[in-house]
Amino acid sequence: MLLAAALGFLGFAAISEQPLVRLAALGCGLTLVALVLLARAVVAWLGWADRRESERLFRLVALDAAASFATDESGCLRFRNAAAAAQFGTTAETMLSVLQERITSPGAVLQRLQTRAASIGAAREDLPGPAGIIRISVHRMSSDRFLWRIDEVKDRGLGSRGAETLSLPMLVVNKAGLVLFANEALRKLLGRRPKQIEDVLPRGVGRSGEEVTLIGTEGPVRAMLAELEAQGERREIFFLPTPPEAEKGAALADFEHVPVALMSFDPDGALRAANKAARDLMWQGDLGSAMFHELFEGLGRPVSDWLADVVSERLPGSAEVLRARKMGEDRFLQVTLRRIVEAGRPGVLAVLNDATALKTLEAQFVQSQKMQAIGQLAGGIAHDFNNLLTAISGHCDLLLLRHGREDAAFADLEQIRQNSNRAAALVGQLLAFSRKQTLKPEQLDLEEVLSDLTHLLNRLVGERIALRSSNAGPLGPIRADKRQLEQVLMNLVVNARDAMPEGGTIRIETEPVTLTEDLKRDRASVPAGDYAVIRVIDHGIGIPADRLQKIFEPFYTTKRVGEGTGLGLSTAYGIVKQSGGFIFVDSVLGEGTTFQLYFPVHDAPEPVVIEETPQRRTLVRQGEGVVLLVEDEAPVRAFASRALRLRGYTVLEADSAEQALKTLEDPTLEVDIFVTDVVMPGMDGPSWVRLALQDRPNVRVIFVSGYAEDCLSEGQARIPNSVFLPKPFSLNDLTTTVQGQLN
Repeated sequence: MLLAAALGFLGFAAISEQPLVRLAALGCGLTLVALVLLARAVVAWLGWADRRESERLFRLVALDAAASFATDESGCLRFRNAAAAAQFGTTAETMLSVLQERITSPGAVLQRLQTRAASIGAAREDLPGPAGIIRISVHRMSSDRFLWRIDEVKDRGLGSRGAETLSLPMLVVNKAGLVLFANEALRKLLGRRPKQIEDVLPRGVGRSGEEVTLIGTEGPVRAMLAELEAQGERREIFFLPTPPEAEKGAALADFEHVPVALMSFDPDGALRAANKAARDLMWQGDLGSAMFHELFEGLGRPVSDWLADVVSERLPGSAEVLRARKMGEDRFLQVTLRRIVEAGRPGVLAVLNDATALKTLEAQFVQSQKMQAIGQLAGGIAHDFNNLLTAISGHCDLLLLRHGREDAAFADLEQIRQNSNRAAALVGQLLAFSRKQTLKPEQLDLEEVLSDLTHLLNRLVGERIALRSSNAGPLGPIRADKRQLEQVLMNLVVNARDAMPEGGTIRIETEPVTLTEDLKRDRASVPAGDYAVIRVIDHGIGIPADRLQKIFEPFYTTKRVGEGTGLGLSTAYGIVKQSGGFIFVDSVLGEGTTFQLYFPVHDAPEPVVIEETPQRRTLVRQGEGVVLLVEDEAPVRAFASRALRLRGYTVLEADSAEQALKTLEDPTLEVDIFVTDVVMPGMDGPSWVRLALQDRPNVRVIFVSGYAEDCLSEGQARIPNSVFLPKPFSLNDLTTTVQGQLN
């Protein structure tokens, strides 16, 4: 417009005849031309400055970690930085195509933000996206240029499922162990969507920073567990890569040269490492992959249970005097266990000391030697003695089959059978004191046990003795063998009855007790913790102070000859100690005696035993089936063979494991059940059975032994479809057990 006016003035000046008018028109025209030229120069300079500023801005955002774009006023892309190209690709031509699959109504959002930026210079909004929060920022660069910036804010929360895109496996569980969320990385690792925490971690969630083993599609996968705080009762658990082996090597090198005998074990008892001092102490150059129970014995209960208590922190680190199994001679070691975390892996560190060199444990070691001596005696006589009793009572049973109650010989035969049973019970009491019997511990409610036992105890005490029970509060569950615990209580009540010949009252009291610090008395130390306490109180003659320290020794009795064997209290002592408990006695002469039993509360859930699905078997009627009887003692074999044949079974006999395997070489021979002794010259029972089951996996097994049951306790669990029948056994015991296995 200015240019047209200038041209108009110049044209008018050219045609005007008046000099003054021509001069004025010429001046106005030239002035307008100058203004037009100046305006165009200003616009050109502003455009150059704008382009220069844009170039500087592009260089600035080119290295930004967030995706950045430049668009014109219509939304067409004019620039994208490296982060934008990597995250969104290079095919999109407009901001609308960049965001159309990431947010809802992208066109409306872009129009709203660009209008606001054009008005005030910048705008920003946070919008929900598929992997968290998308933050979109826009800045006005010029009248027709806009700079866009896109940030994706990952959200760990379950609601937004922000962890779905993490490459790190993670899950969220509630307090009950139900899996609320598992991200794609974990689902891919497991090959499925877990429902319970046990589907991921069979042993439960460990501590943060410890190594765990996941059940992956291609086998076990080791990982470091990291747990983060979450809202409510949820737990967010991440699985990190395990540290490289190189980091573990230095620690093992230091471990090897420590001048103290050290061993480390896995929670299941497998030996991880033993340093040079430990190998020298145990006279073993290479301990291999030994298990804890294969190296040590002597607690009475399985040493594996003790190790498991330390790993789960049911017991603090403690020391016991054990016998080393693999040493050339009997050697007792003080083994101190402590829970450790080694490169993220929970386990147990064992510190070993030769017990003979520890002056502070001299009294405890002497007691342990005494117990071991009696245990060896009991175990030594148990085999031969029980074999003899089996033959005696067995042939007695065979004779009773031919003599009815009206027969004159029946009473004599019955006396032989009853005294055989008494002799077997005497051996059992010796084994109980020496803690050589195998317990079958289970989680027990003490109040329920006492309630079931009350009727029997009332019959034991008689009419002149009153039995009173009281409970000071709810008791936690304990872990013990119910049958043996009942035997302890009966022994204590019978002793209390005998201490009150004139009659009186026996009180059985129970009370929950929490020890805030260790209780030390009578050369024993009761660790701090929760206990269920049972007291058996009488008001009888009492026990002299000089005899209190001897009452738990075997065959020590204050009763007259013929009134007792002196094994009642020693049996109770052995059973309580073997169950992980403690027994103490307080007595005042002429006033009465109080026995106190401390059992640690065991509130952990019972381990879930996964049993193999039994194969379908044809029902066998009583008296049908083929039995392979393997027994090195001829009298026992003769009785057992006759007893089974009398019941209609087909019996194949073998006097050794080698002969049994030779018999089974015939592939046409059908055998339904193996009945075998455990300890025999040459190959033992479990060893030959394992070989035989390779070709005959469906054959049932009955192990018999005159030794204590712990000769089989560690290995029997690995042999399917097997049961244990202790000697001495009766004709009915044998045939009933065989029939039960076959059916």
